[in-house]
Amino acid sequence: MNRRHERHDRRRGRHETRLYLAAHPFAYPLMRLLARLGAVVRVPGLGVVVNDAALARRVLMDGRFRKDGPGSPGDLWTPVLGPSVLLNMEGEPHAALRAKLAPLFTPSSVATLVSDVLAAPLDDLRVRLANGDTVDLVDEMRLLAGAVICRVVGLGEVPAARARRLFADGERVVSMVSLRTRGLNPRQLTVAHEVLDGIGDIAQAAYDAGDPATVMGRMRELGLSAAEARGAAGAFFLTGTETVATFVPRLVALLHDHDAFGADLDLAIEEAMRVTTPTPVMLRSVAEPVRLGGVLARPGDRVVIVTHNCARAYGPFDPSRPHPPELRRLWFGAGPHFCIGYPLALAEIRAVARVVLARPVRVVARRAARGVLIPTYERLLIRAV
Repeated sequence: MNRRHERHDRRRGRHETRLYLAAHPFAYPLMRLLARLGAVVRVPGLGVVVNDAALARRVLMDGRFRKDGPGSPGDLWTPVLGPSVLLNMEGEPHAALRAKLAPLFTPSSVATLVSDVLAAPLDDLRVRLANGDTVDLVDEMRLLAGAVICRVVGLGEVPAARARRLFADGERVVSMVSLRTRGLNPRQLTVAHEVLDGIGDIAQAAYDAGDPATVMGRMRELGLSAAEARGAAGAFFLTGTETVATFVPRLVALLHDHDAFGADLDLAIEEAMRVTTPTPVMLRSVAEPVRLGGVLARPGDRVVIVTHNCARAYGPFDPSRPHPPELRRLWFGAGPHFCIGYPLALAEIRAVARVVLARPVRVVARRAARGVLIPTYERLLIRAV
């Protein structure tokens, strides 16, 4: 690629960079600087940093790197969600709980759920776009993602205001976390418990009702305890809303900025996932000595997988370029901890994207969000052309 094309690609990718800088004005430049220091580097006060996709996949597949040790996600979420929510489990207990939950996330199960929940709001969105209305896709995604998670945790069909309010509650908790956060302070824990205890109570009521047509009723039918169902509801609430809601506006903006509306939808989604990297950083704790590249990771070390660096090393947005095996869906994890909710997220994304991208759209206005964990737009106004 010549320098002219490189400059052109940088210009087309500037909006994504602005999103990261708005969300993490200090951490993002540091994160990108770390990418220049090598595939693996020990950073005092931070941990062993991994910037290479193949090595990152090796860490995620290796049981010596755990989610329940010091500096791992367990430090962050166990005080809020309890000890048994997949996010902070390892070994046989993790495998057993995952096996119980797996039937809820088969492609057919999530397709039915998404179709049922989103049919009416997507019909409304389709009509508005066809009429030439200007749509704030960010606000629209808060409604749609909120409606789906309402159904998952046991609320059933809810008004639009309730769906948006539930999404805002999730934002309150997730926005307290930054790329540097190791744990929540007492004030933050109070807020998190206030929100998540409410979600747990909703889930508990649906679980007790035992209706197998509901997700919580299915959990009971599949043999999960009430505590496991409450914990799962909290975990899905935290991880299952922002990923989808933040991604779809960025997908549409990328297709607009790169004039790529003719790309295959599934390939465009996969490539936009690579560029946006829904999980920009993953954490593990070292249980046994192991060498990564030229760095010895010792027991108790914190391993920081900079998924964003791993993914962005493969170049600018290009839906026609296949992903190599070591990179494939790395942002959703790998091995025993690959995101169990991935099929649901993908079903939601496809359903919305098929409506929004039924015809080319133009980005009328946009503004980056500040003070968020996952970089996103605060507003993205689109109109069909």
